[in-house]
Amino acid sequence: MNDRGAGGFPPPPPGLVRGRVVAAYGRRFTVGTADGTRIDCVTRGKRGGVACGDWVDLASTGDGGVIEQVLPRSSLLYRADSSQEKLIAANVTQVLVMVAVWPGWDEDLIARCLVAAEHAGVRARLLLNKADMADRRAGARQALGVFEGAYPITELSVLNGPHLLRPLLQDEVSVLVGPSGVGKSSLVNALTGAQAATGEVSKALDSGRHTTTHARFYPLDERSALIDSPGMQVFGMHAIAPERLAEQFPEFRQALGQCRFRDCRHLHEPDCAVVQAADNGTFDPRRLGHYRGILAGLGQRR
Repeated sequence: MNDRGAGGFPPPPPGLVRGRVVAAYGRRFTVGTADGTRIDCVTRGKRGGVACGDWVDLASTGDGGVIEQVLPRSSLLYRADSSQEKLIAANVTQVLVMVAVWPGWDEDLIARCLVAAEHAGVRARLLLNKADMADRRAGARQALGVFEGAYPITELSVLNGPHLLRPLLQDEVSVLVGPSGVGKSSLVNALTGAQAATGEVSKALDSGRHTTTHARFYPLDERSALIDSPGMQVFGMHAIAPERLAEQFPEFRQALGQCRFRDCRHLHEPDCAVVQAADNGTFDPRRLGHYRGILAGLGQRR
């Protein structure tokens, strides 16, 4: 007999219930169990560190539950500033970084999302929404070209073609990340039939309203799921050691270890193989700019 429980783990200890975090609201969580029950939970004491997508064991309290332990994760996507970490999603297999033809996006923010996916060891894909806006599409696709080659780019329109994304979601636990107003919640609604809140885009500010205020887990079938996350305007990278940052850029990897100096930071050092690769057109030089901008924010200037 197979004695593995939900999530492929051994059954929970006596008196505890196994479930998956399907919504995370700061220090409160909703956990879904195998029988379809939804339990509102808190953590024991002030302990945090629980993310949407986590498998947990909880103790029932009658009107809710207390999360007693978080089971080992296969992946964790998070961002961090100098003082705290913000968990985004756990146990995901794919990060979908979503932007839209309109409103515009911050290229550095997208670069940081991709670095976080690499650091988590999770595949990443770029989604370009509102591709039906023909007058803006070509310029937007050209702007995304800085990432092309390292990351696949999928164009779609939530209004008339979200079904085209379904094959890319099959057998994956995907998390949607990106700025506000690009259509993440609208895509979730179209794919799942849910009623995630959506908001208008401010023409004056060329930015979207924050409509998703917490991460939420949406099953697509028995083997596939989609996690919607709040829109973000900043993405801290302080969890990544400066000397490991270059490894998170796929375009750099062939050149890494080929520089004259073993501790090369790929700034102004002579005979830097990464700089030479950018100069030779191996990858878009703007990617070197992304790297240097993030590195500078970590206090590594030379």
